[in-house]
Amino acid sequence: MASTSISHSGSSSSSKWSAQENKAFERALAVFDQDTPDRWANVARAIGGRTPEEVKRHYDILVEDIKYIESGKVPFPNYRTTR
Repeated sequence: MASTSISHSGSSSSSKWSAQENKAFERALAVFDQDTPDRWANVARAIGGRTPEEVKRHYDILVEDIKYIESGKVPFPNYRTTR
């Protein structure tokens, strides 16, 4: 999921996404795939309180983040294991 704490150029404080919004975003992306007409309007409506433009930008940031992770430019987090 795109980070809510990373500041991307052109972003404002209103662009910070809550955990609930991110969860709704994830669910909406699963429902409205890339072949859905008016995908971003549908995703925005499913989230509530976001415009289609904000939703599209959030998706673009997510794709950028994934590319950085997959290219090895972002180190894999060292998660603690529980036993």
